[in-house]
Amino acid sequence: MRILFATSEARPLIKTGGLADVSGALPAALREIGIDCRLLLPGYPAVLAGVGEAKAVATLAGLPGGTVATLLEAAMPDNGVPLYILDVPELFQREGGPYQDVAGHDHADNALRFAVFSKAAARLAGADSPLDWHPEILHCNDWQTGLAPAYLRLAGHGTPSVMTVHNLAYQGIFPPSDLGTVELPPESFAVDGVEYYGNLSFLKAGLYYAHRLTTVSPTYAEEIRHPALGMGMQGLLGSRGDDLVGILNGIDTGEWNPSSDLYLPYEYSSRAPSGKKRCKLKLQQDLNLEPGKDTPLFGVIARLANQKGLDLILAVAEGILHRGGQIALLGTGEKALEAAFRDLGAQHPGRVAAVIGYDEGLSHRIEAGADIFLMPSRFEPCGLNQLYSLRYGTVPIVHATGGLKDTVEDGVTGFVFHEPTAHALWLAVDRALHAYADGKAWQRMMRAGMTRDFSWEKSARAYAALYRRLLEKP
Repeated sequence: MRILFATSEARPLIKTGGLADVSGALPAALREIGIDCRLLLPGYPAVLAGVGEAKAVATLAGLPGGTVATLLEAAMPDNGVPLYILDVPELFQREGGPYQDVAGHDHADNALRFAVFSKAAARLAGADSPLDWHPEILHCNDWQTGLAPAYLRLAGHGTPSVMTVHNLAYQGIFPPSDLGTVELPPESFAVDGVEYYGNLSFLKAGLYYAHRLTTVSPTYAEEIRHPALGMGMQGLLGSRGDDLVGILNGIDTGEWNPSSDLYLPYEYSSRAPSGKKRCKLKLQQDLNLEPGKDTPLFGVIARLANQKGLDLILAVAEGILHRGGQIALLGTGEKALEAAFRDLGAQHPGRVAAVIGYDEGLSHRIEAGADIFLMPSRFEPCGLNQLYSLRYGTVPIVHATGGLKDTVEDGVTGFVFHEPTAHALWLAVDRALHAYADGKAWQRMMRAGMTRDFSWEKSARAYAALYRRLLEKP
């Protein structure tokens, strides 16, 4: 099978969130099981700098706004996956991030930027592609590629498309006046089309026009069909229930492996776990926490936002400390939450370490050094840190939502609570502390998590089965 995987970010070249982790790993996993999957990325400065040599292979004219793009061919630097780069300097070579400027404001022309990217993806998947290589399926990801299935269907191209939702909260909403900017026909601006409460939604376009829909966990696929987490799309998603499937994300088990992780001061495994205690003592030393191999250390690595339930952690923090625990947090986000965790650290020196920012190496060391990982997200399409925690023998406490519910087994590999309240979280913390006091039971729970299979191969085979069904029965 030949798959064109269109995405607005992919690690290690460009990353703002979990989409990049999936886009960097899934195509490689697909290729390992015999699928010819190739990536399409915008030509951001970081992408062009990160690939080294790139060869111009085509010119794409007639894109929205009269845009002319150069298509470059290269390879992903870490795994060699074939990569196409859409080089449009006036749209993508800018300071700041992929979607926002250096001041944190959305680029004013995002509608045009990602309409051009979507139209290019549709062109490469359609009958008028300038390439010799022709994909059998176009796989789109999140709102930034949402118009591609619309362009394909409205032009009458028969190439089937798949649309993956990584987080339904990000919908690519623009004023109706941008319908002309993106060069969609007026009749597409309808309930059965791209219209969303009076505006234009790129994500809705993908959800309406793509042949199959996926999201990143089975539970999230069910949750988004209902008002609480449907973000206004629940009617459309409910009507397309037969076309929607949840496929759990995997993790890079080479990068996230406590027996070979170069970020860790000591190695360990489920069969030889003693290095974990040494990692804990080194983490306590590095973060100026009071040393103690038997002190329950709670880890938190998160974007500091309401979605992630960080206010719930603040509400139970004093209880954790009163019971003899410590807290190590790494994250950045909402200024009020940053300030609250800084204050907590200042009030409890040696007991709380709040590192505001992001450090890849420290994230690995917290996963290895913590005993318990707190992840009380109000909603979580899939989640990755609970998977890293399981692999590293760090027992997670999670809210029963999305991929957290699908991956953590209550009382077996972690602790699950069912209401997003401080009281429910505290009851789960209390259960975890009682279990931690029973050394043999805790070791069994650690080993159970460390031996679960969350590799990308399992996820890739599920996508391969979806592709085959789509090609057999369009």
